[in-house]
Amino acid sequence: MNDRYVDFHNVNITILISMLKILNFLPMESKILNASIKHLSKDKKLNSLINEFEKPIFHKSTNYFDDLSKSIIYQQLSGKVAKIIYHRFLDLFPNKVPSFEKTLEFNFDELKEIGLSKQKITYIINLAKYFYNKKNVDFIEFSDESLIKELIKIKGIGPWTIDMFLMFTMHRTDILPVGDLGIKKAFKILYKLKELPSDKFMIEKSAKWKPYRTIACCYLWYLVDDGDVW
Repeated sequence: MNDRYVDFHNVNITILISMLKILNFLPMESKILNASIKHLSKDKKLNSLINEFEKPIFHKSTNYFDDLSKSIIYQQLSGKVAKIIYHRFLDLFPNKVPSFEKTLEFNFDELKEIGLSKQKITYIINLAKYFYNKKNVDFIEFSDESLIKELIKIKGIGPWTIDMFLMFTMHRTDILPVGDLGIKKAFKILYKLKELPSDKFMIEKSAKWKPYRTIACCYLWYLVDDGDVW
């Protein structure tokens, strides 16, 4: 499934609010964050958002399977419904820590009982098989481009999911999720547009935010926060 142009607005806002409120930021990343804010503040439009909203804080995570399966669960669902299903998913695992090994032991009905659709069950099992076959994979060594090429091979993982993974799990600083509806709405508000912007418009306008477009997007999500909580 290609998730690029699906309405994931609720999903992304909840991901943002969840991850930006967890105080688990690495020292090196703090330096990057401070440098990014200094750079982004040069843009008058972004500077107003930086002054209005709290500084983003990124969640430290090394459980790639959990983060990607969480994104799959949240696809095409409101934050509230997805949260319920995701927590049921967590309850299936010892200490509520999802693992691909344990996932492959579940039968179809066990996963269906927690509210997962047939399609999402297939996606999560595909994801578990991927990590089972590549137990020692370390995405830290991957460039953004090579990681995108690697993950897009997995059925159920599309551009939006990969963008979220790059931003919030891998902490890549220069990701612009052009297919995200929340980001599109924020651009519309920020630039006082009559319609949602094109990908080209977003790429051109965000060029001056490089190499910190991930952090810029955090402030854009704050701008369109609908109050939904992860």
